[in-house]
Amino acid sequence: MLGSVAAAALEGMPDSGGGQAKRDLRQAAELIDVLVLLREKTEGRRTPEETKVLHEVVYGLQLRYVEATRRPG
Repeated sequence: MLGSVAAAALEGMPDSGGGQAKRDLRQAAELIDVLVLLREKTEGRRTPEETKVLHEVVYGLQLRYVEATRRPG
């Protein structure tokens, strides 16, 4: 859920007036930070599959965040 919201913030969500989609990099960064904190706080208490999924989600979002900060708009 958090990963989906962060991804939407990176890609841009249409504003309530039906206008152009706007990215919210601040929100995306905060959600990525929450996921990193969750990963740290649950270390040793996740199944191997949960660990893999969480790692992939965080890593993917971090890459997309860097890409988003490098492109205009």
